[in-house]
Formats: sequence, C-alpha cells, structure tokens
Amino acid sequence: MSGDPRTARTKARLREALLAECAAGRELSQVGVSAVVRRAGVGRATFYLHYEDLPALAVDACAGVVHAAVDALHAWQTGPAATAPARPPAALADFLTDVAEHADLYRALLLPGGGGPLGERLHRELRARARAERAAVGAPHPDLVASAVASAFTGVLADWLHGLVPGGAEELADLIWALLLALHRTRAPAG
Repeated sequence: MSGDPRTARTKARLREALLAECAAGRELSQVGVSAVVRRAGVGRATFYLHYEDLPALAVDACAGVVHAAVDALHAWQTGPAATAPARPPAALADFLTDVAEHADLYRALLLPGGGGPLGERLHRELRARARAERAAVGAPHPDLVASAVASAFTGVLADWLHGLVPGGAEELADLIWALLLALHRTRAPAG
C-alpha cells in the first residue's frame, strides 16, 4: 500500500495540516486529531488508518528535519577522501536556524538529552551514516565513533532546543562542529 499515490497524498495532507496547526502558535500538546483532519480535509477514520496517534504523525511530519540534519553535517564532503574543514559548513547553521523556527514542535518530540521519538530517529540515522562512512574509508572504531557522534549531536540539539545550551545558531554550529571533529579524530589508545 505504501506505493499507492492516494496514500502518499493523504499522508502529505495530514503532515501539512499538522505543521500548519503548529505554525499557528500551538504546541503539539494543544493540537488535536480533530483539528488536523479538519484542516487536511479527511475523516478521522482515515487518520487512524495511517497513524496510530498524533505523535506518530508528528514524527513522520518531522522526518525531513532528520534528513536535513544528516545532510547538514555532511555538506562539506566533496568526495570520499575529503578532509573536514575547520569551520562548519554553512548548511549546519542554516539547519539550526530552521529548527529554531519550529522549536515548539521539535521540543515535543525531541526531549532533553536527545530522547523521544524524533531523537531516536535522528540518532539512528546519524549513527548509520557516520558508521558507513567511517567503515568505507577504514577509519578506526566505526561503531564507537558513530555512536558518539550521533549521541553528541542529538543530545546537544535537544538540550539547545530546551534552553539548556545557550547560544544562537551560528555559535552553536561552531561549537558542535568542533565537538564532532574531535570525536572523529578518535584513535586507538597506545599500548
């Protein structure tokens, strides 16, 4: 059924409706299924045919932020042998600016420390990409470093959204970049 264009259109309308409801200054906890289906022009039964509940729709609607995060962190790459620059790619600050604009929605799905349904998805996708890239070039400790990179980025992003890490998007991009570069430089202990 996932290849059915009607299903794709319906899900897209539901995602757009949820984002529009949240953009109207309402937090996810203040949005109801009734408002979403009304705005999307579909029935309540149709909603439950595609999603278990509103948080499931929200995670689906926010999946783009996961892909944007992964792409922003890797925007500097121009080839398999590319060396990471000392400064973060502009895409990272742009990503953080975009996330801040929808902070209320993301805070509901990305809990402090990086937990929550969006945090789990972000961690999983970042870890997979970092691990694959390290393994492809023979970098040491692909599992360890990939987990550390995914955990650090997801946790810092979540804490920033919840006001636990101060700074604007540009400043945070610089700090995250330095942290991630340090993690990627991890080598085996001498011995």
